Amino acid sequence: MTITERGARHIRHDLKMRLLEVRRVEPVTPGMRRVILGGEALAGFVSAAYDDHAKIFFPPPGQDRPLLPALGPNGMVYPEGAPKPAARDYTPRRFDAAAMELAIDFALHRAGPAASWAAQAAPGQFLGVGGPRGSFVIADDFDWYLLAGDETALPAIGRRLEELPAGARAIVVAEVADAGEEQRFDSRARVDVIWRHRGGAEPGTPGLLLQAVADLRLPPGEGYAWVAAESAIAKAVRQHLTGERNLRQDRVKAAGYWKRGAAAVHETHDA
Repeated sequence: MTITERGARHIRHDLKMRLLEVRRVEPVTPGMRRVILGGEALAGFVSAAYDDHAKIFFPPPGQDRPLLPALGPNGMVYPEGAPKPAARDYTPRRFDAAAMELAIDFALHRAGPAASWAAQAAPGQFLGVGGPRGSFVIADDFDWYLLAGDETALPAIGRRLEELPAGARAIVVAEVADAGEEQRFDSRARVDVIWRHRGGAEPGTPGLLLQAVADLRLPPGEGYAWVAAESAIAKAVRQHLTGERNLRQDRVKAAGYWKRGAAAVHETHDA
C-alpha cells in the first residue's frame, strides 16, 4: 500500500533481539497495564510509526526471563530441543531514548500468556523484545484522521494522538468494556473521542464498533482511516468505509489485532 502524493513511506529496520528488565508497572485502567522496560540493550531502538509491532517474548511460568532466539539467515533459531517461548505482537507505546525506557500497554481482557504475565508483572522481571522490523509512516497533512478500534488498538491510538501536530484533526471511535476503561489522551491536535461500551457483551461481539463508525458524519476533505480490532470486525469496518463511505482503499488501513477462537493472530485487511 502506497500513498505517494501524501508522502507515506515504508522504513525497514535492522532486526535485533533485546532482553529488557521491567522497571515499573503502572495501571492505565482496570483492564490495561503499562509495563516500562529498560536496559542498555535499547540502544539503537527505532519505532517510527504509531502502529509498529514488536515481538514480545514471555518467560515460562515460574521463571523470570524468556529464552530468546538467535537470528539466522532464515529467521529465528532456537537451541535444539529448547521449548520456544510464548510470543505476541505489541505496539511500542512510548520510547524514551534518553532514559532508555520502552513502554508497552497490555490489555487484560483476554486469557493467554500475555495477559497472564502482565497481570503479575513486577520490577526485576524480564521480557524479550524483537523488532520492530519496519514502519509504515503516514503523512501528517491529511485533512482528518479516523482512528477506530477496541482495547487492543488504544496503545496505537494514544501514541498517534500524541504525535499528531497542532492543526491536525482526529476522530476516535473506541469500543471498551465500560466507562472505567475509557482513557484520557494527550494531543496537540483537535480530537473528538466517541466511546462505546459493551456492557456485559464479550469482546469481539460484532456490531458495536461498526455501528458507531456508520453513525459518524465524516468531515469534508481528504481523510485517512485506521482500524484495529477483532479481525472480522476490523474487516467489516474497512468494507463499510471503502464501500458505503467511498473512501479510497489506500486511505483505509485495517488490521485484526486478534481473532475470536484463535491465538497469536495478526491479520492485515487490504481488500
